[in-house]
Amino acid sequence: MSATPIESGGPPAAKPSVGGRAWVALGVLWFIYVLNFLDRQLLSILAKPIQDALHITDGQLGLLGGLYFAFFYCFIAIPVGWLADRTNRVAVVSIACGVWSAATIACGLSRNFGQLAVSRMTVGFGEAGGVPPSYAIITDYFPPGRRGMALGIYNLGPPVGAALGIAFGASVAAAFSWRDAFIAIGVVGLIVAAVTPFLVKEPRRGGLDKAATGAASAAPARAGFWATVKMFFSTPTLVLAALGSGVTQIVTYGLGNFAVLFLMREKGMTLNDVALWYALVVAVGMGGGIFASGWLIDRYTRRSKKAYALLPAMSLALALPFYIAFVWAPSWPLALALMLGPNFLNYFYLSSSVALVQEEVRPNQRVMAGALLLLVMNFIGMGVGPTYVGAASDFFRATHPDNSLQIALYTLIPVYLAAIGLFLWLARVLGRDTSRAETVR
Repeated sequence: MSATPIESGGPPAAKPSVGGRAWVALGVLWFIYVLNFLDRQLLSILAKPIQDALHITDGQLGLLGGLYFAFFYCFIAIPVGWLADRTNRVAVVSIACGVWSAATIACGLSRNFGQLAVSRMTVGFGEAGGVPPSYAIITDYFPPGRRGMALGIYNLGPPVGAALGIAFGASVAAAFSWRDAFIAIGVVGLIVAAVTPFLVKEPRRGGLDKAATGAASAAPARAGFWATVKMFFSTPTLVLAALGSGVTQIVTYGLGNFAVLFLMREKGMTLNDVALWYALVVAVGMGGGIFASGWLIDRYTRRSKKAYALLPAMSLALALPFYIAFVWAPSWPLALALMLGPNFLNYFYLSSSVALVQEEVRPNQRVMAGALLLLVMNFIGMGVGPTYVGAASDFFRATHPDNSLQIALYTLIPVYLAAIGLFLWLARVLGRDTSRAETVR
């Protein structure tokens, strides 16, 4: 079985229009993703007051935001993806939102590291069911040629969630308690989980692919679990997209989970400064980068599929000098100004890799393929990034007690170079596959 798009037996039909129901579905799923990332990021945003209250180290924080969370988030995504490919995907998303929201409330009620660890692992368990089915639902609501932008809008969930989490979480923690922030966000998530099935209807699998290609309208057969796994890991383009994204996420999660603690502890920011200025940097930088990447993907992949890989490679190469300057900056205002660069450029990989995988597999494999993409890139990035940075900071603390996090963040520079190399390798493979397809035609 190969990862090739559905082939048409006749001339292409007119591109289907995007109706209001598609935009409502996108909006609801986007808001759920905002909550998904907001819940996930509260730990890093409120790291210092949590450390002060529960007396935990940087290494323990890294495990909570990294390996412990990633283990459940990544591996539960596979059976959830298998289930969603066979059942109602909207129901899966709704139930998942309810689980992670309840676990977020439990985080706010935790009294020690062990309780917080169990609560965080349960958050990861719930969040595993949110993103892969949403990718497939959006792909079945939007036709080819419109999916890059739609997925780009959807992938604005992380920056918006992070920015809201920073602004809301830091403000609540400064005025009340870090526990109140977790509880309030969890309650909102439970309400959203309850209303989602009434707002989003399950779309027909592969319906717009058939409309675009003129193929027959018969429902696709269910894809076998192991057949889909074998297809994914035997297809170089899918594996390289996942590996390139995973290595990139070592940087994004490693930095993201410790940026607020770094700015507060080593640059002198306060929670009120974080609530305003850091939230703006994340919203403008990360949000603008993800939105721009979706537009650029739709524009340049019409000319060449290599753009799926070249755009992330170029953006990471441009981000690297800004990242080095951010870590070096002697004051938090200068650090934040320089951080706009990596925040804008670090996330081009996300919409690119998601759109590439969704385009390359069959409609009945999309949830599972999305889950496998998340498994690889999140287990590498989320599992390694925060865990490594926290452990490195603890290691350097003995000799550099005042700037251990700064040194730990410097050690991520080679990771940038590895990610760039993987995306350039992917560009070469995509170019070779395109040339081979043109020769066959």
